[in-house]
Amino acid sequence: MPSKIKVLITGATGYVGGSVLSRFLSRSDAPSFDFRAIVRSPEKAEKLKEFGITPIVGSHNDERIMVEACSKVDVAIAMADCDDLVAAKLTLQGLKKRFKETGKPPIFINTSGTGVLRDDANGMYATKIIYNDEDVAQLETLPPSQPHRNVDLAIIAADKEGYIKSYIILPSTVYSIARGRLFEAGISHPYSIQLPGLIKLSILRGRAGMVGQGRNFWPNVDIHELADLYSILYDSISSNPTTGHGREGFYFGENGEHSLYEAAKGIGEALVKLGKAETSEPNSFTEEEVTKYFRSGMMGSNARCRANRSKAIGWKPNKGTADMLASLKPEAEAIIENDPRSK
Repeated sequence: MPSKIKVLITGATGYVGGSVLSRFLSRSDAPSFDFRAIVRSPEKAEKLKEFGITPIVGSHNDERIMVEACSKVDVAIAMADCDDLVAAKLTLQGLKKRFKETGKPPIFINTSGTGVLRDDANGMYATKIIYNDEDVAQLETLPPSQPHRNVDLAIIAADKEGYIKSYIILPSTVYSIARGRLFEAGISHPYSIQLPGLIKLSILRGRAGMVGQGRNFWPNVDIHELADLYSILYDSISSNPTTGHGREGFYFGENGEHSLYEAAKGIGEALVKLGKAETSEPNSFTEEEVTKYFRSGMMGSNARCRANRSKAIGWKPNKGTADMLASLKPEAEAIIENDPRSK
């Protein structure tokens, strides 16, 4: 009987991590995997056992735990904090140890984000620059100072050394309330951050808002279709040795794009229907609101891209911007139901 493929998951209790792990658990070959997950909560660790997942209680920044856990697996899928350089380096340290013991480079699928593409538009214009995940030279023009870039570069350097094969997935604006067994069990968080953050602030101020004139563009992707990308990428890695890795291993998670104005207008329409705003027309956030609620100008930036490499390996997302806009009312309803400040 062949040995199981040992897979370490980080971020399993989160929105993306819970969705991806749920997707892998639903695969027909799920019994061939030995899933382990690092979690902080002992209570959630116990719940994970019910799904056949081996929990490791601890922090992603604990050297002993991370290095030991990563040194025991064939695959690491990181979906926690994409800016946590310490966790990334500890993961690499453990995977390097695995390589020295087995002579085979383990697979490292890391989650970054299209925030690495951001500019300083402040909602005032749409950039003409559209990044292509198949265009290595274009991606290498991104400076090390960009968000997430220091982690991405450390992982690419490790791939170049030869002790891992790295694959970096870059989700965009992820939408929809996540569904699945881990969410039903209360293990994983079913809500995104970006659009719900806009919705929450809009409810508090009684009107949908945007940075500047909302002319900047971001790509979008449904959470369940994003989870499919991780599974499809794993299959491509397993079956096709030419699957791009390292500097050729960036995979955008996007299927359509929207201006910030479009998103804000959609939120405004949802809030009018729910009795939380008198007009659907958004206005500009104040400087105080931007400073308090949105870090580093990200919300007013452009991050335009096309997922050509992702689609070339067989990823076929069907949901686009119209689906993102349709998701805003259910998100607003959930926020109103669950957040006392929104009543």
